[in-house]
Amino acid sequence: MLKPGRILLVTGKLAEPLVRKYGKGCDVFVVPISVAAFLTPELIVRYLKRAGIRSEDYDLILIPGLVRGSAQIVEDELGVPTFKGPRNAVDLPQTVKALREGFKLSKEVPADELFSVDAFKRVEDIRNKTRNRHYIEKALKRPWNLLIGNLPAGRDFPARILGEVVDAPKLGLEKTVEKAHYYLSEGADIVDLGMISGETNLDFIEEIPEIRERLGEEGFKAPISFDSLNTAEIERALDYADLFLSVDEGNLEELVTEKPVVLIPTNQREGSFPTKPRERVEFLERLKEKAFDLGYGRVIPDPILEHVPHLARSIAAFQLYRERNPNDVLLAGVGNVVELYDADSIGMNALLAGIAKELSINLLLTTEVSAKARGSVRELKRAVDMNLLDAPKDLGFDLLVLKEKRTKEWKFEPAEKIVEAGEKPVELEPLYFRVWVENERIWVNAHRGTKAVLTVTGKNPNAIIDTILEHFEISPRHAFYLGRELERAKTALKIRRSYVQELELFGDFYLDGEPEKREEE
Repeated sequence: MLKPGRILLVTGKLAEPLVRKYGKGCDVFVVPISVAAFLTPELIVRYLKRAGIRSEDYDLILIPGLVRGSAQIVEDELGVPTFKGPRNAVDLPQTVKALREGFKLSKEVPADELFSVDAFKRVEDIRNKTRNRHYIEKALKRPWNLLIGNLPAGRDFPARILGEVVDAPKLGLEKTVEKAHYYLSEGADIVDLGMISGETNLDFIEEIPEIRERLGEEGFKAPISFDSLNTAEIERALDYADLFLSVDEGNLEELVTEKPVVLIPTNQREGSFPTKPRERVEFLERLKEKAFDLGYGRVIPDPILEHVPHLARSIAAFQLYRERNPNDVLLAGVGNVVELYDADSIGMNALLAGIAKELSINLLLTTEVSAKARGSVRELKRAVDMNLLDAPKDLGFDLLVLKEKRTKEWKFEPAEKIVEAGEKPVELEPLYFRVWVENERIWVNAHRGTKAVLTVTGKNPNAIIDTILEHFEISPRHAFYLGRELERAKTALKIRRSYVQELELFGDFYLDGEPEKREEE
């Protein structure tokens, strides 16, 4: 695409102020239709021709991203290259900048959506490159890469994510396979089977081949790691698993294997763990040398990422270890930090993945035991993808879920008459509804008295309310209430949190004033 000089932005009347504000350096043509989404390519052609716009007037025309239909129609009629701009005016500066840098826009896809498509394509190109057989063979000759089962890992590959199935023997075969399938579907590269501390579950270990087989039948050929400090369990699992967590000074001499093992700077039998970064690193280095002397094949040091209030010192240990051992493949248990901090996981996972990128930590172990950590594997996968590109900013995709990158201005001139809203008493109706979420769907029971007379289920609130209105007559106020609850239930599903009818999903953290005062209001 040629870099355009003169650009014409087409918009509707209501969006004109924003388009002029964010489209500086471009001409703006306002079609006499209020909402840009109501425009069609045919209408745009009609008004541009009526205004006398000619092919020599502009190098490029951008029509609103919300317009249905192809911009090719405008280009064919006017002879000016025409493309879809963003859906929101606030994204115009990024779009125009991308255009001037040679970015190829689409005639069918809105520009802001195209940025995401392009970014994901670049990520996939990088991942595909690292899947190439010749690339893998060459990379595995370097000391900073290794093979875990059939999966290459190390500096020349994206960080690999291990999803830990905590207390797998307690879950049993079926639930373990179900959890492993979930982790792999979310983006994990390795299934980590966590054993139960203080127990010996040798019978469960014999089921690892079936776990692998069942996952293979579902299309997953992922390696399996085994997470235990129990010597008897690890010895039994040596023939079944591809990676072993965790070997320390206490069991090092009993578990010599050619398969990769994760070394941790502890002696669990004696209860020792060096807390100071330098002592920890030196301990781990001595342990690594001893492992090689004993005949271990590949070792993966894990200086242990601690949770707050010891997070900083453990990061310092990782940094010191990396400076002294630039060629080692490292593992970090990021899930420990997230699970033990009462804050949204998404930002923490993003930051921890960024730290891992800086320190070349190649394996990231996480889990989703608590509700607040739900979605951590998916969040880590997105963060790893962001770090495959340049700085994790302005990529076209992000980890902004509850916040937004740019404020979208959406307001209008009020009418001459303005009234203050006032609530009226609600009249009880003989019909009432119970709403809940289950299995990624919204469910609604219609009740008369204590009896449920109809259940409606679906994923789309509009479809559910339409179906309810087909079967029952309810007041506008009741319908409004039901619509509000259905949207709340949908939001809960989207962000993977629980939903209880009439309870707010979010607290009042960002509102002014003390919680007690707000409740009184």
